[in-house]
Amino acid sequence: MLSDAHPLFGGAMSARIPHGAQDVSELREVPDNQEVFAHRHTDQSLVVELLEFQSHVEDRDAARYHFDDLAGSNEALQPGGTSVAPLPRSQLSLSECSSAWLLDGAQCVSKFNEEARNTVTVHLGLFRLPQFSTDVLVTFNDPLSISPDSSSSTSSSTSGASGGQAAEPWTVHDFHRLLHSFTLHDPALFG
Repeated sequence: MLSDAHPLFGGAMSARIPHGAQDVSELREVPDNQEVFAHRHTDQSLVVELLEFQSHVEDRDAARYHFDDLAGSNEALQPGGTSVAPLPRSQLSLSECSSAWLLDGAQCVSKFNEEARNTVTVHLGLFRLPQFSTDVLVTFNDPLSISPDSSSSTSSSTSGASGGQAAEPWTVHDFHRLLHSFTLHDPALFG
């Protein structure tokens, strides 16, 4: 289940964030170009990033480009299994984008520089805004398997412990609804 539209970047954007989301900026510092949310009872997370528009990358290849860049930043082992599909602009609230893409893939990553690695399904939404020199990347990280030696193993084993809607894991449907609700309110955000 999703909440009402949640303000992002000081209200310049908004999206319907799933219930049970914890704003990570309340727990630690988050870069100004990101909004990060973590599920309160699982190890799932959502990241909204404002990135430089990659004009040298064709629209159809841009989601894969950002997925590969993310895999490099995460020092992921064996990233792959990706599928890319366009998101029809007619179904999006973000009418300013020139194109939008959805990528599903997987990465084997460690958390907090641990040796233990977790397999995470990465659902990535990309909105291309060349008029603002910006690619908006929305990432839903959904752990597929968590190593027993990972610090994440305790959060995944307690999922659902408190019951109720907030304890339910987020779904791909929740992520798609977030993408479809993503809205720009103030273009001054881009400078």
